[in-house]
Amino acid sequence: MKSIVASSRRRVGLPIHTIPLATPLPALISRGTNVQPSASSTTSRTLTTRSLSRNYATARKSTSKKASIPSLATLSISKTASKPLFQKILIANRGEIACRIIRTARKLGIQTVAVYSEADKDCIHVSMADEAYCIGPAPSSESYLVMDKILEVARQSGAEAIHPGYGFLSESTVFASRVQESGLVFIGPPAEAIRAMGSKRESKEIMLAAGVPCVPGYHGAAQDMETLKSEADRVGYPLLIKPTHGGGGKGMRVVRDAKDLEEEILSAKREAAKSFGNDEVLLERWLERPRHVELQVFADTQGDCVALWERDCSVQRRHQKIIEEAPAPGLSPELKKDFAEKAVAAAKAVNYVGAGTVEFIMDAETGEYFFMEMNTRLQVEHPVTEMVTGVDLVEWQFSIASGNPLPMTQEQIPCIGHAFEARIYAERPEANFLPDAGRLIHTRPPINAPHRLETGFAEGDEVSSFYDPMIAKLIVHGKDRAEALSMLRRALGEYQIVGPSTNIEFLKAVAGHPEFVKGAVETNFVPTHHDELFEKRPIPPTVLAQGALFLAAQARHDLGSTGAGPWSTLAFRRFGDTSVKSFTFDEGTVDLIPESQGRFGISSGDYSSSATCTLLGPTEMITQFPNTRYHSTIIHTGNKLHIFTTTDHYILTLPQATQEEGASTTVSADNLTSPMPATVIEVRVKKGDKVTAGQVCCVLESMKMEINVRAGRDGVIGDVKINKGSSVEEGGILVSLEPEAEK
Repeated sequence: MKSIVASSRRRVGLPIHTIPLATPLPALISRGTNVQPSASSTTSRTLTTRSLSRNYATARKSTSKKASIPSLATLSISKTASKPLFQKILIANRGEIACRIIRTARKLGIQTVAVYSEADKDCIHVSMADEAYCIGPAPSSESYLVMDKILEVARQSGAEAIHPGYGFLSESTVFASRVQESGLVFIGPPAEAIRAMGSKRESKEIMLAAGVPCVPGYHGAAQDMETLKSEADRVGYPLLIKPTHGGGGKGMRVVRDAKDLEEEILSAKREAAKSFGNDEVLLERWLERPRHVELQVFADTQGDCVALWERDCSVQRRHQKIIEEAPAPGLSPELKKDFAEKAVAAAKAVNYVGAGTVEFIMDAETGEYFFMEMNTRLQVEHPVTEMVTGVDLVEWQFSIASGNPLPMTQEQIPCIGHAFEARIYAERPEANFLPDAGRLIHTRPPINAPHRLETGFAEGDEVSSFYDPMIAKLIVHGKDRAEALSMLRRALGEYQIVGPSTNIEFLKAVAGHPEFVKGAVETNFVPTHHDELFEKRPIPPTVLAQGALFLAAQARHDLGSTGAGPWSTLAFRRFGDTSVKSFTFDEGTVDLIPESQGRFGISSGDYSSSATCTLLGPTEMITQFPNTRYHSTIIHTGNKLHIFTTTDHYILTLPQATQEEGASTTVSADNLTSPMPATVIEVRVKKGDKVTAGQVCCVLESMKMEINVRAGRDGVIGDVKINKGSSVEEGGILVSLEPEAEK
């Protein structure tokens, strides 16, 4: 196996920021630092005792003196770390979590070893690590999930411990055992705790014995269809099908009608088998207004365990979290205390060690709550807990795995202010959140809004269809929920991405929804408020005008050089003898009429105005209307113009060029097409079969998600253009129906 040693600096174009060792995360975010992979490391290999130069109280004058928060360094040495930390660790993961782990390792002087697939050879985590090893082709089943390869890299590199991150092998009992059998330290809980809590069936039995309430349902070992149908009738509808192993919303199905049960069970089992290597499922009562409240717990090898306050992760799509916050809004002190005690009891019931999350489902109307599951790893949303406590949870993981006691007691753990995390996904919310993929043509993180950004991508990188489509995590912190939410909205408004579609505009709609502002969160928030969240935005005429002015300037300028400075004002003479210039978009037509001194008359439908514009660079433009000034970033790619104002992102579409004679310009309504690049995992029809509207004709898989392709009408299959295992592109025809007979 060939070793690829990468530089600790990322290629040109990625903003690198050094995080001062003694700076608490809340103070850091208050100054607007964009937390990216650090460009420097320290030499200390034990927990530092360096004092804090500026804490949260001094960073925010509006915060009470009593609300001062100790630094990460201070929190880390409340109990002296008597055992040294590791000198070198291997990170068995990729993307933003690998970068997150490397950053803390650098702070502590720990050398890092990265692993990567062939598709990830240019990713940030490869460049950040001290050493990086290729472990196979792009499919995770041939790279990140191959234990032998990872353990061999650990042996070759001389790593002392392995951090699994989240996903992949992080909750594999077999992997945790094999790491220990290889003489290495698994930076996570004992294999037995993973096994016990990894099975949702067994974990519920343990929780009931420990006095932790559980959701009514079926958690039995019998998995035959007859038993599952019988138990479903006993539990009642609606109910939730959930894989007993794994997480991340994979394989979860809500069933409201008994006639859909068998189809959904089979689909859930297939997805669970692919994602977790185990197709066992359980059935649970589905609460109509549930909230998802979870507790971050941490335990050491001495038997101590603490809860680091709660998080609310109720806003979800496809059973996956998209906005998380800490602390959970609207909970009484008594309920918070009860949650914490139950979470600690859950962890102690399985002799837990390290970082874990105990998840509860709570009835938003009654306040009744039940144990849901325990994730035996660091969660995606752990930064919001770090923001309100000032604790570096990865540093705690290193310390506990080295055999040290917990740095703090339960009473010493603060909860200061409020934090939000928004997950930025490559996906199309308007198409039922189907994942997207492609090259990041343009990225610009927020500039003015204080924030923390965790990402594993840089401009120019490819978001691959082989892995989870999360691009970044945007985290903000304020003195209270209102301030933090205001920061979140501002940061989302400033975040720019062009390439694959993203959910940023959708997240803005959620963060600005009146019910979310009030804290009325629940897991069906998105479907409940679907119409408002997906309300079609009209394109303002000022945006159409900016698009036209930009295209006019682009058409007349060599963007590499101009005669007067780097860029100059667009003037009348550059239009030559043309008195009117028209620009047509799918969203509307704009006429530009030259006036005088670089000003243009603008006409679009019923709108008329005038404006001047100045190019500041190939993508930056200032437009001055009579009473309004806009500084916009405009990215022209293909037939799209992406126009970013200080708060919004608009897309203008130029008409496509006429296709060659004979080329198909439309897809027949009788054709079933692929909504995205995918792999065919099942074909259920053949030519001549009769189908009914809504019947599943084939099943696709992309980014670990199953997609059922259904017939749009009753009919007869005319042609099947795919086979099991076929790769299909977006828009590719899968199955054709015979034309309907004329009536």
